[in-house]
Amino acid sequence: MKYSLRPSIHMTWRDLCFMHWRVDAEALRPWIPESLEIDQFGGAAWVGVVPFEMRDTRIAPLPAVPGARHFPELNLRTYVRHGGRAGVWFFSLDAGSRIAVRAARQTFALPYFDAGMSITREPEGWVRFESQRLDRFGAPPAALDVRYRPSGPAVSGEPGSLEHFLTERYSLFAKRGYGVRRSLRGGLVRGDIEHSPWPLQAAEVEVGRLDMFRVAGLEIPDEPPVAHFAGEVSVRAFPPRKVGP
Repeated sequence: MKYSLRPSIHMTWRDLCFMHWRVDAEALRPWIPESLEIDQFGGAAWVGVVPFEMRDTRIAPLPAVPGARHFPELNLRTYVRHGGRAGVWFFSLDAGSRIAVRAARQTFALPYFDAGMSITREPEGWVRFESQRLDRFGAPPAALDVRYRPSGPAVSGEPGSLEHFLTERYSLFAKRGYGVRRSLRGGLVRGDIEHSPWPLQAAEVEVGRLDMFRVAGLEIPDEPPVAHFAGEVSVRAFPPRKVGP
């Protein structure tokens, strides 16, 4: 899809790991605005933990800002619909750039938090991602320690497949005023992105510590995640606009 709006942010997402678990949609309902439909696949909602690296981030047409160009990021998300459009709802987003956290909270109304993070590329294709949330916005501590690597060829998710449902999403929804206290007051906004289809690969995952579910008030399912790896995509993000009360 092509947009007439001037893009607000150019960036590259690198070495992503999509880790997804099936959950009961009713368990998510208290944390998501009633105006959003919880999207389901195979009779269940899905919650994802997605660590990755942001590269070459800049606000067009300006040059990159030191301290906000390259940094790790981590999100906890589920999938929703509004007005027939599929999108993502973020429970939380942690980032290793203080500048980026504040800009995203202000511009996109997203629950971003500061975190101490590291990405280490190890032998045999392993990527180690470590994160420890820092308490600067009243958020509870949350840590992630995970290793992952691709284990198959890169393919695009076919329409109608689980892979397509989980990853081919080109809108996010957020509530103005939404934060760590989970206030759902304020207008509903939608931000759109544009990028080529994900080059998905099956992934091996070794999870050490994973606090993201607990601090969001969710129970982590007692099963291994459905895991995918994506090497890199170039992304354009467009200014958010109000789409509902």
